[in-house]
Amino acid sequence: MAALQEVIDQLTAPGELFTREEDQRVRCTACAHRCLLKPGQRGICRVRYNQDGELRVPFGYVLSAQVDPIEKKPFAHLLPGSDALTFGMVGCNFHCDFCQNWVSAQALREPSARIGAEHLQRVTPRQLVNFALRSGAQAVVSSYNEPLITSEWAAAIFKEAHQAGLKTAYVSNGFATPEVLAYLQPHLDAYKIDLKCMREDGYRELGGHLQDVLDTIRGALDLGLWVEVVTLVIPGFNDSSEELWELSRFLVSVSKDIPWHVTAFHPDYQRLETESTPAATLQRAAEIGEEAGLRYVYAGNLPGRVGPLENTYCPHCRARLITRRGYTVQEYHITAAGTCPQCGAPIPGVWTDKPEQVRLGGWGLPRRAQF
Repeated sequence: MAALQEVIDQLTAPGELFTREEDQRVRCTACAHRCLLKPGQRGICRVRYNQDGELRVPFGYVLSAQVDPIEKKPFAHLLPGSDALTFGMVGCNFHCDFCQNWVSAQALREPSARIGAEHLQRVTPRQLVNFALRSGAQAVVSSYNEPLITSEWAAAIFKEAHQAGLKTAYVSNGFATPEVLAYLQPHLDAYKIDLKCMREDGYRELGGHLQDVLDTIRGALDLGLWVEVVTLVIPGFNDSSEELWELSRFLVSVSKDIPWHVTAFHPDYQRLETESTPAATLQRAAEIGEEAGLRYVYAGNLPGRVGPLENTYCPHCRARLITRRGYTVQEYHITAAGTCPQCGAPIPGVWTDKPEQVRLGGWGLPRRAQF
């Protein structure tokens, strides 16, 4: 682990998301921890650190990068049926005991992750974007670890992606600051945010604060980003009807058009004694979301077991617009103008202007990038 930390510290660049304080200290503004760092000190994320009064941040590498369906992120209203090049680095500003990407997110805290310096691939933004173009991807997504803590690197990639005509997205815990949202906004199209629970004590257990995540959902939407929200429904942690009602009502207060994904937990990382989420629990959560007034509620991770909750319907005439099974789009009927073909109602989202080219059916195996 020491060797991995040493190599990651070398793969850095001067940061942009910080303020200078007295005595060569810097305050990082990439996430809501707002770590105040003395020279030689590193942030809670362990990848942003103060070197002689300069904030150094991760840059110039990926731990993993692969092309797979946009539905896997999950996004339901961002170019359905398309592929995304998804890349990730190392580190996280949370320490969730149920993390399903813990090998990359917690690699600097967990020797059992067995990630070595040899697993890192040095790469440029242009190389990543070129791979996306060669692979036919329509979007570039920062995920796997927490993207907020590597935002300077993501912004460099997203600038290249936009120039190449690709969409860009974050898959994030949403523990952001207004500063990082404003920094990303010119280069970011969509933001998928994990809303893990509606209790402050639950967020403290994970290493954050609830209000900062709620503020991020509102702030990202106010900045014009396309926002979708995911809740991993965990038995005994956040699956009570009372909490799901509170969560749904909050989303409705922001926008009834935010797609809400309720996804199934499976035992992982340090939470191995908790049972997997039953399909009935996801269906109950979705019913609560719909009754609260959300227009687009999806249940994921259990393909074929949640009835119509994988599909997209027009909230006005109830026409079925997109039929899905798992990560596969089976039918697509949204018009090039982004409307329902039956009643003409606009459907919020980021849609293709060439619906006849939407891929239907199987998508093959993920394509891993090598540089």
